[in-house]
Amino acid sequence: MVPKIRRGSRTHGLLVYLYGPGKRDEHTDPHLVASWDGFAPDPGRDTSPDADPKVTLARLAAALDLRVKQAGDKAPAEHVWHCSVRTDPGDRTLTDDEWNTVARRLVHAVNLAPEGDPDGCRWVAVRHADDHIHILATMVRGDLRRPRMNYDFKKAQAECRRIEQEMGLRHLKPGDGTGAKTPTSAERFKAERTGRPETPRETLREAVRQAVAGAASEAEFFTRIREAGLRVKLRHAPSGDILGYTVALPGDRNRDREPVWFAGSTLAPDLSYPKIQRRLADGTAAAVTMSVADSGRSDWSPPARGRRTATGIAERAAVLLDSDDDEAAAQLVGLGELLDAVAQTSPAATRAELGAAARSFERATRSHVRAERADTRAIRSAARGIIQAGSALGRGEDGGTTAMLVSTLVLVTLAAARWHSARGHAQQAEASRQAAEHLRAAYRQAAAAPMQALRDQGRALPEAQRRTYETTIRAALPENSTRPDTNTKNDALAATLAQAEQAGHNPEALLQKAIAMRELDTADDVNDVLVWRLRRLARLPAHPSEATRRPQAGTGRAKPPANQAGVRPAPLASPKPAAPDPRSRPPRR
Repeated sequence: MVPKIRRGSRTHGLLVYLYGPGKRDEHTDPHLVASWDGFAPDPGRDTSPDADPKVTLARLAAALDLRVKQAGDKAPAEHVWHCSVRTDPGDRTLTDDEWNTVARRLVHAVNLAPEGDPDGCRWVAVRHADDHIHILATMVRGDLRRPRMNYDFKKAQAECRRIEQEMGLRHLKPGDGTGAKTPTSAERFKAERTGRPETPRETLREAVRQAVAGAASEAEFFTRIREAGLRVKLRHAPSGDILGYTVALPGDRNRDREPVWFAGSTLAPDLSYPKIQRRLADGTAAAVTMSVADSGRSDWSPPARGRRTATGIAERAAVLLDSDDDEAAAQLVGLGELLDAVAQTSPAATRAELGAAARSFERATRSHVRAERADTRAIRSAARGIIQAGSALGRGEDGGTTAMLVSTLVLVTLAAARWHSARGHAQQAEASRQAAEHLRAAYRQAAAAPMQALRDQGRALPEAQRRTYETTIRAALPENSTRPDTNTKNDALAATLAQAEQAGHNPEALLQKAIAMRELDTADDVNDVLVWRLRRLARLPAHPSEATRRPQAGTGRAKPPANQAGVRPAPLASPKPAAPDPRSRPPRR
């Protein structure tokens, strides 16, 4: 149940709209369901012989405005309080009596007409559709004083949450005032008339959000806005300093044929110029030093290296979120930028789901929690690196590293959901979970080819070698125990361990390190998560077609690569030859 509150100065004009046909003849059977005394005239259902709806409507407007006229100059200029209350599309249709109860509880909750107060404000509730009512009240009490209506929106929201629970309606998430402003009805109707899939406000919000993702300076931010095809206008102080900015969509004009400008703060609270300026100053997206495990090989494409680097940085952001520190709030902002960067440069097959994930998570980046000492340079730099590297292909190493990064982002967004839930941020927690679902869908698309190739390689391993890796996996993950001859869910993990061993790593130690990085309880498929962690830690190609040649039966471990000085690490001690045993590793040479 969603309340929407506005204020105005024309009682009669609003009644004309409520009892009229609507802008598209969508109003059907307008009538009162409640009023301040239960005896207000109803222009929609006046059955008297000489009834004239226009006259009855004028009488109703005069009755509502009586105290306003009596108060004279003491009445507020905007004396009309207008609240529309709408149920969710999946809710049952409420009766007129139930809507009467809803209206009375809301005017009581916001202190317009407290129950039992004879001097409460005058009000009516009009129903002209199945799913909503409009409450119109005049804000002058019977004693000619103004009602005390501080925080009326929050109070109306809280009462709606209680009504939902008592009436068995869908329970919506309470907000905290940090959400972006939703498009008005006029904006939605205009978008439909002009054939736009969304309102200009929504298009501009996403474009500005993408422009700030990974930007290193204000100049770069404004350049990106212009490159996105938007009109931008800067407001300067006499000193020449920038005070603010407004943006407009080309072709979007008002009735006077002038561009419709939106200030950044009207698009979203965190897109105001001062907040963007602070974000760029606090977390300048300079280049970060990539660890060996994160950077990968120099012969991989820039998009692949950028995604691999971002995967390691996202893992560290998840650790900060799991620490339950308020300073992690800054990581959420950086994570939003990272999702925007990935969505902008993703392959066509995953672009829609990744874009939806970024739009959903946008709500999770804002709360009243402030991080005073957080350093976001690493995660903002990861977003910048992805954008500068350009679009990734949907195949080969680019597609594999996309799957690697998205797999990690699923767990990070779930960590964000837990972080918000612990603080009672219901809307942000739900937005994080929605983003995770979109990321799961994108992961399934991105990982299909590389994971299938890995499973094929795992099934092609010699039986003795495969049993050895199965033993290693079962020892590390007892809940993943399978019989190699009946279940193949460990095929990709076994192939990865074989390639890691060929590259000079100890499979058991590497697997334990991957497991210990962070929790696996929220993973849909633990094996998939571990495959990508192992391949990143061992610097294996994300796409198996580019992996080193897999070891054959009876062969030893491949020589590990030389370090920068050209010296190869000393080989691990080899066990003494023993009689063949399917439970033991093949003898090494």
